[in-house]
Amino acid sequence: MSQTATWNADPLTWGRGPRLFEIFLEPTCPFSVRAFGKLDETLELAGEDRITIKIRLQSQPWHMYSGVVVRCILAASTLPGGKEAAKAVMAAVAAHREEFEFTRHCDGPNMDATPRDIIARIEAYSDLQLADAFAIPNLDRQVKWHCRYARQNGIHASPTFMVDGLVQSDMSSGDAVSDWVSRLLAP
Repeated sequence: MSQTATWNADPLTWGRGPRLFEIFLEPTCPFSVRAFGKLDETLELAGEDRITIKIRLQSQPWHMYSGVVVRCILAASTLPGGKEAAKAVMAAVAAHREEFEFTRHCDGPNMDATPRDIIARIEAYSDLQLADAFAIPNLDRQVKWHCRYARQNGIHASPTFMVDGLVQSDMSSGDAVSDWVSRLLAP
């Protein structure tokens, strides 16, 4: 993709139901990874015609490569396949989380990694070419939108869950999918 080409970031939305389930995830956070792993099953059990799932990316500075990984996900959403390409990047990062994170958030092998190294790892694990899309000059509009949306809704940590625009402070990545579905389908 040319850096000057017109581009579109596909929304990270699955399902088409009236109940809106928004989940704010930081892709290298172990609790967000656990929650991300439950989304397909949640959609399947609840039904695509009954709920809509929207992933909101919640970059967090203590996850040192968070910004790079989030930008890779949004870059993937501009590629053919859009949201499914972005989901593939999230799955690749989730499956190899430690390779995108610092030990104790401050040391370890990633101290010597560069953003190019992180992008190359994600490309290798996701089988997607992301470098050109990552370099789209104004892709930061999408990054900023996710950040602003989280702040406007009082979201400060991940994972955080919202149902129909209301934060669900008692929902957790540790909850069973059946518990999520029961809550989502409750009147």
